[in-house]
Amino acid sequence: MKALQHFKKVSDYHKIANLAAPEHPLISLVDYTQVHYPPDINELRWMQDYYTIGLKRNVAYKFFYGQQEYDFDEGLMTFVAPKQVMSLGNNPNIKASKPSGYLLLVHPDFLWNTPLAKQIKEYEFFGYSVNEALFLSEKEELMMLGILKNIQREYQSNIDKFSQKIIISQLELLLNYAERFYERQFITRKISNHQILSQLESTLTNYFAEDGLIEQGLPTVQSVADSLNLSANYLSSMLKSLTGQSTQQHIHNKLIEKAKELLSTTSYSISEIAYHLGFERPASFTKLFKNKTEMSPLEFRKTFN
Repeated sequence: MKALQHFKKVSDYHKIANLAAPEHPLISLVDYTQVHYPPDINELRWMQDYYTIGLKRNVAYKFFYGQQEYDFDEGLMTFVAPKQVMSLGNNPNIKASKPSGYLLLVHPDFLWNTPLAKQIKEYEFFGYSVNEALFLSEKEELMMLGILKNIQREYQSNIDKFSQKIIISQLELLLNYAERFYERQFITRKISNHQILSQLESTLTNYFAEDGLIEQGLPTVQSVADSLNLSANYLSSMLKSLTGQSTQQHIHNKLIEKAKELLSTTSYSISEIAYHLGFERPASFTKLFKNKTEMSPLEFRKTFN
């Protein structure tokens, strides 16, 4: 089994790709011609805590997303969400040719306190169920590249109170175009569906969207497995193989997402949020949140004040 690395920050990708430090800690447009992976990159798997949007040509690697191979045969654009495991392998279909294009890295913390923090989860092409790169015409490629460059110019300029709003609007525009183009693409193509992973994501999203957590408490590994008609051991083993994380870790990741949403968009106290999420004691919530984010809930909230 390949070693699993955890890239928590945008800067972590810059380091492994032998790039200079990012100009902004939470968002970066990478020129793929400048990427130089280490010789042992094929021996690594990694899980990242940020979104990656790629627009690349002549990709010299096979790109594995979970256990599936991401198909680059005709497409140009790829979309990867946080907490998903990836690895690379040699691509015999690509002759010696320098890859080109761009990677946009966006940390979820850049999106908090904006409508896109919730909306970005609704774009299905970030999920395991879609593993086919997005095909673009020459005109569409130039348009998408123009949006990426607009984002880069904005974060390279003097940051002011409008900067985040402008970048978010450009990112939303890019995602909406991608959604349109994917829908067109899949009219005639079959979507490869990682059914259990998709069902798990849907189950957890629905669970944390409900208001009954105070009475029900946090979902357990057994309850999640039961909802998917699987044994708890089988589900955890399968998830560990596909994503590098257990069922419990998937539950905690979804819980932290919901906690960040409540901390950044409501005035509930830390205790109220803890009870809302099904914790019996606020201290347990604070401990888990700090373990996952390296910040206390109060410290996270203060970043938005």
